[in-house]
Amino acid sequence: MPPRQRDPLAGPGDLCVSDLRQAPHIIEDPSTDADLQTVYRWLTSKPIDRLLTVAVDDAVQYVLDGGRTWRFDLNSPEVDSDERASVGTKLQYRILSTLELVKEPPLDTRIAGIAVELKGTVRDTWMIPREGQCEICLLVQVDTRNDRHRAFLLRTHRMWLNAPNQDKKRSVKAGARDTYALPVIGWTPLPTNPLKLLTPVQCDTVFQLKVGLVKRLTALFGFLPDTVIPRTAILTVGANIKDPLRRARQAKEPVLAQHGLRVLCGTWSEQSDEAAQRGFDLSDEAWIALTPQSGHGGQNLLGNSSRETAGDGVPDLLSDLGFGTDP
Repeated sequence: MPPRQRDPLAGPGDLCVSDLRQAPHIIEDPSTDADLQTVYRWLTSKPIDRLLTVAVDDAVQYVLDGGRTWRFDLNSPEVDSDERASVGTKLQYRILSTLELVKEPPLDTRIAGIAVELKGTVRDTWMIPREGQCEICLLVQVDTRNDRHRAFLLRTHRMWLNAPNQDKKRSVKAGARDTYALPVIGWTPLPTNPLKLLTPVQCDTVFQLKVGLVKRLTALFGFLPDTVIPRTAILTVGANIKDPLRRARQAKEPVLAQHGLRVLCGTWSEQSDEAAQRGFDLSDEAWIALTPQSGHGGQNLLGNSSRETAGDGVPDLLSDLGFGTDP
């Protein structure tokens, strides 16, 4: 049987009508769509890559809820598919917050007075509701496996959407995205949770919940020298424990004694400045265990480790820390 021929993609000049039975309209080229271009200029006049990165990371952390669940990876078997998909829903509100927009009908918000739909997805495409058809949509895609995201602006003409699902939503055709969407940002890294850098054995050690948190944080800092550890990672390791950040402060002396590492925290300006001089960003109350005279060879300011994960060192470390004993 010959391969099924796909219908040709509609283009500028073709007729389109939404499922809401609105009057037919002519598809306009994105370059001459005045409202689309106005919204695009508004978005790209801002540090949009940084703002969307904050919004996406906030949505991911909200779904993981590491401070109560010990979870730090959306692709973990402990995160079910419905939770993973909910990142897109949470992302709408995070975008409103970071871009200082308000929830406003008839769609999700207004930008420069123009109605805009906000859609996020962790899949390959976006599901557009009927009211979003033929409207301007900010489309954000999150690649959870590679810790990155990208965004497009597209007027989602119904002719550029696939067949409806049972909820009467239609997905964006890949051809329409590739041909007619305006790129807001290309693939952009998300902050990498350093807990993902742990080997399985190291991870088991850090999350050995029968062991006291100070010992487990001492192990964490020992496993990840010269690596920025955000506050959320500390809260995840100390999930459901009162004041885990106090335990992190208590771990400073054993980390220095056992590993020769000096723990710094961005809460204090002098420590943040010292870390910055060594090439590390401790903003948002992040932590780091610095090796003596380490220079810039560790983690860069974007949070990407430039070193290979060190060997487990687990047997000696467990002995030093007294793992296997009561907290």
